[in-house]
Amino acid sequence: MKFVLAAYGTRGDIESLLATGRELQGRGHEVRMAVPPNLMDLAGKIGLTAVPYGPPPHDFWDDEILLKFSKLYRNFWTVREPIKLMREAWEPVLRHWADMSRTLTALAAGADLLFTGQLYQDLAVNVGEYYDIPLAVLHYFPMRPNGHLIPYVPAPLARTGFKAYDWMCWRMNKKAEDAQRRELGLPVATEASPGRIAERGSLEIQAYDEVVFPGLAKEWRKWNGRRPFVGALTMGLTTDRDDEISSWVASGSPPICFGFGSMPVESPADTVRMISNVCTQLGERALICSGWTDFTGVPDYDHVMVVGAANYERVFPACRAIVHHGGSGTTAASLRAGVPTLILWTAGDQPFFANQLKRLKVGGGRRFASTTANTLVADLRRILAPEYVANARDLAARMTKPSESVGRTADLLEKYARTRVCV
Repeated sequence: MKFVLAAYGTRGDIESLLATGRELQGRGHEVRMAVPPNLMDLAGKIGLTAVPYGPPPHDFWDDEILLKFSKLYRNFWTVREPIKLMREAWEPVLRHWADMSRTLTALAAGADLLFTGQLYQDLAVNVGEYYDIPLAVLHYFPMRPNGHLIPYVPAPLARTGFKAYDWMCWRMNKKAEDAQRRELGLPVATEASPGRIAERGSLEIQAYDEVVFPGLAKEWRKWNGRRPFVGALTMGLTTDRDDEISSWVASGSPPICFGFGSMPVESPADTVRMISNVCTQLGERALICSGWTDFTGVPDYDHVMVVGAANYERVFPACRAIVHHGGSGTTAASLRAGVPTLILWTAGDQPFFANQLKRLKVGGGRRFASTTANTLVADLRRILAPEYVANARDLAARMTKPSESVGRTADLLEKYARTRVCV
């Protein structure tokens, strides 16, 4: 069978689709990928054929845009013009819609199934409808209306909020989507894409663990298996410094690992200095994974190691605690490692994962912009308590293994492509 997988975003957004594509290709299927141009080499590294899909994310989602999203989340109820702010941040997405539609339309010709990540899901829905082929979508956290994601909000009100958000996104995308549908010869859409996805009976793969959101599976039972939980999809790729990192970790007490992923760090030097002082106060060592931010020239400390990237599956289990930005993949890796986790979030799904860690008492969360040395010391002391350590180990034992997650996803896609039946 021929599978077309389309993903847009940063490394964390793309890895789930790459892991799935590698598994499907290993089973003998033809796999074609659409990924951002800056991640074409990553696809090629694992043997997948890919075409460029949109511009590199940082060409338009630079630090300024990310900070605008952070402002929206921080002041959602007080910012004077939240929709205007969302439109300003989202405008680059719409700018590239037409070109990305043509790319995906050409790639999907003759496909048995189209599988899309979260970003530009509306665009892919229209391409799937154009070819009348099975469409599967991927969610890294609960995107569809539910009563289990937002703390202290009554479930009915939370569901209404989800529906309002879907409507708002649809209205922001509508001009670009209408133009795409005209070009494809499709009628004007009369509802947001989540409703159309549900009406088509599409497969909505939940790429996170059910145990992280207790009660959600029961609420979604009415969907008759169309929203299966598979766990996070990762590849566990090695880096050039893995052996060096492991040697440093083994040379002393287990460190606290700090990771920043694709989130902006305004002053790397100040950040490293604060982490060093905090760990000195706590009597701990620190491993810092800088992610996209350039940490060149930061201060050097004997108890601190700074690297660009690391193999989380190898490093995290050897750490005392993990502090990171709260991306879905990194969150899954830290929870699978059975290590208490502190999320210093900026935007997107990050604050929601932070809330769940608090609820489960396996970690905590705080907005990155409001983090100080004092709050970091207090937060780390709290999550390093024996109760949190024990809870983290217990949760890890109940999570799916990476190989099981990828295998289960491939099984689901194969069956859906053959039968158009999700269960």
